[in-house]
Formats: sequence, structure tokens, C-alpha cells
Amino acid sequence: MTNLETRPQEQVCVAGPLPSAVELIEPRDVPLGGPRAMTVRRTLPSKKRSLIGAFCFADHYGPDDISVSGGMDVPPHPHTGLQTVTWLFEGHVLHQDALGSVQTIQPGQLNLMTAGNGICHSEEGTVGRFPTQGRLHGVQLWTALPDADRAGERAFEHVPDVPAFWIDGAEVRVFMGSLGGVTSPARAYSPLVAAQIDIPAGAAVRLPVDPAFEHGVLVDSGELAVAGTAVPEAWLAYLAPGPDAILLEAGATPVRAVLLGGEPFGEQVLMWWNFVARTHEEVVQARSQWQAAIAGEPDGVARFGEVAGYGGAPLPAPELPNVRLRPRAR
Repeated sequence: MTNLETRPQEQVCVAGPLPSAVELIEPRDVPLGGPRAMTVRRTLPSKKRSLIGAFCFADHYGPDDISVSGGMDVPPHPHTGLQTVTWLFEGHVLHQDALGSVQTIQPGQLNLMTAGNGICHSEEGTVGRFPTQGRLHGVQLWTALPDADRAGERAFEHVPDVPAFWIDGAEVRVFMGSLGGVTSPARAYSPLVAAQIDIPAGAAVRLPVDPAFEHGVLVDSGELAVAGTAVPEAWLAYLAPGPDAILLEAGATPVRAVLLGGEPFGEQVLMWWNFVARTHEEVVQARSQWQAAIAGEPDGVARFGEVAGYGGAPLPAPELPNVRLRPRAR
């Protein structure tokens, strides 16, 4: 989904100093826009940390009663230099993009869109689209594309079945990268991993991981301790590279969590609105060309394309701040 903060700040993401213990990242509430729109909980980027591996953005939403909130209704909006990783726990979302993709995503399936130099898409999880749908619940992650790939061709993948394995009574579904001897078929552009972990109440799981990766554990529901540290629901626990396993201990209720991680991303990344770039000039150009695409101008449409099946206007870009977008101190 798009970043709909009304006054978005630039985010320059670099690999920072690595802590020796679990670092807790508190979510902040961000409305998706409109008086009846749902609110998401955002943990990446944050003041504490901008990146975990190549993951530069993490939104967590629901369980949301769409008859009350209106659900997810995000008009066509642009992206550059990233992949959007959509993973649901409940409900359905209709994805439409400039490639002509029209795909309903369901729980346990992966939608993966690669922006490359530019793409636009819409996302709808509303009563109008799905009259029998009660709740919407899931995550959307973004990965920053490496410099060698970020100006490439746009692409879309739908993976209806992802590989899974069991360990210490827990089910682990791997939707990006490799873990526990299984590998997702989804294309990744840097060494990374993402997985849903379901842990029975009272269970202790020693999850083998790549010691070269940094990791985050996002708690969706239940009482969970990560490496001995209690992590509240909707918070993200960060672990630096080094350990070859992560201890996950459930409390009195079953736990659902999302693991994400990867090799520390060595490139400087400038994030503003829906654009992952490297310089101020790139962001300015992307914004200008998106506004041109909305107006139907050939230069803008050539870069971002159009979404044909959405019943409304595209989302305009916010105004740029009156300062040069610069790196932020960590």
C-alpha cells in the first residue's frame, strides 16, 4: 500500500551500529487516508531503525472490521526502486497494476510487485469489492532494490502456495527467501528472508537462522519473548547479525509473528512518500513524472503506466518539503 502520511519525511536508510541485545521498535499509527479509512501500524522506517536487511518499510493492519472502517481503498499510486510484499492473515485484497495484473490475494498467498524504474497500482479490500468479507488483517513490507536492479523493468508475481516446515511444534511459512531448508519461489534481489511463524501456547522454538543476517520479529498476536525479551503485540524486535538461532517462547496464548531479515543493506537509501531513491534529484523527478502521468502526459505515463480497472482518480503526490532532502543522522 502507499505511504499516505500527509507530511511525509525523507528517510535516508543506512546500516547503523548493531546492538548486542534485542532492540524493541514501537509501532506508530498511520491513517491510510479518508474519514472512514483503516489505520495501519508502522514499525519501519522508525527513528530507531530504517532497514532490516533490504526491508525498508513494514505496515501491519487489522484485524479490521471493514463494515465499520471502510477497509482498504488505496487509489492508483506510484512506486520506484522497491518491491511491495503483501501477506494476509484474514480477508482479501484486489491488486491491479500498470502491467494489467488483476489479482485477488487471499491468506497464505504472496503478492510481490517489483517497481523497478516505475510502476503504479491500486489496492482494494472493501465491502464494495468483497460483500461477504468481514475482516482484513495482514502486513505489507517493502524491500529496497539494489542499485544494479532499481532502474530495471517492472514485474508482478503471485505465489499461491509457499513452502512451509515444522519445528518444535511451530509452523513456519516462508514467503520470501530461504529458511529451515525450504525456499520461496518468489524473486528477491538481495539475500533476505520473510516468514509467518505460528507457535502453540507455551511452546519454545529454537529457530535456525543465517548468522550473517540481521532479523526482525513482528508480533501479530499472542505473548512472545524473543531471545528472552518480551515483545508486545504489534511491536518489532530487532536482532543484530551473529546468532545462528533465535529463541521464540510463547506465553499462555498461541502466537502469530512475522520474521523478516537479510544481510545488512550496504547502500544508502533515500525514501520519500512511495519512492525509494538515492538522491534528492531522483525524488523530485519521480514526483514530477507521476504528476505528469496523472495528467495523461506521455512522459509520465511511459514511466509509471496506468491502472485501467480502478473506479476513481489516481492519488496525487504530496508537496515536497521546502528543503533539500538530505541524509538523517541515526
